[in-house]
Amino acid sequence: MIFPPRLTTPAKHLSEKARIAGVMIATAESCTGGMIASLLTEIAGSSEIFDRGFVTYSYEAKTEILGIPANILQAHGAVSAEVARRMAEETLLRSNADIAVSVTGVAGPGGIPHKPAGLVHFGLAARLHPTRCLVKRFGDQGRSNVRQLTTATALELLSDGVDLFS
Repeated sequence: MIFPPRLTTPAKHLSEKARIAGVMIATAESCTGGMIASLLTEIAGSSEIFDRGFVTYSYEAKTEILGIPANILQAHGAVSAEVARRMAEETLLRSNADIAVSVTGVAGPGGIPHKPAGLVHFGLAARLHPTRCLVKRFGDQGRSNVRQLTTATALELLSDGVDLFS
């Protein structure tokens, strides 16, 4: 996959920053379908900073792979702060990473009034630190743009996470 410079440049900076800090990264992705992991592993030497990525698009995958209870998904929906938080925390538990980012959202088109296209929830879990959640409302900018904006935001969160270990 060919990524635009607006993604590759921050990914390279993150990779170098994580390598210097000795930090390993893991991802849990829904609406990006593995774009974050793919972008990071596009960089030579990524095995020094990237442990694994989970693409958990369906409710079943979130339950089976990450252990998120079905009742949490039913109560909050997959696109929620609670699910993003749990995705990040469970990814950290199921990996050898120091930090884990999660993304779950509505890339579009479509959505519903309280969960419109462009709504994305993020989680950032770091060993020995409280989990951070973030919500972005990118608007209905088209599926590809929302996915790229989500990936860029995840890279920023991961960079903040690396700072916790510096």
